[in-house]
Amino acid sequence: MDDPAKPEQPKNPLHGLTLAAILEELVATYGWEELYQQIRIQCFFANPSVASSLKFLRRTPWAREKLESYYLWHLRELKRKAKAET
Repeated sequence: MDDPAKPEQPKNPLHGLTLAAILEELVATYGWEELYQQIRIQCFFANPSVASSLKFLRRTPWAREKLESYYLWHLRELKRKAKAET
């Protein structure tokens, strides 16, 4: 049964991902220093942790948008690199 409150988003790469999963992947790939260099959010610089960053990102829409935008760039880079290797 389809729920009209939750429309399917087959072409949205963020659909189904939690903010925690996005942050953890970016930290695992780039580290806190690179994340701070790219996004310039203090919670990535001063004593960074996943828990404190998630708290800030959930309260601050502009910061969440920046993180999601960077994650989309990251996905495009992965796809570009995979295509270049073939």
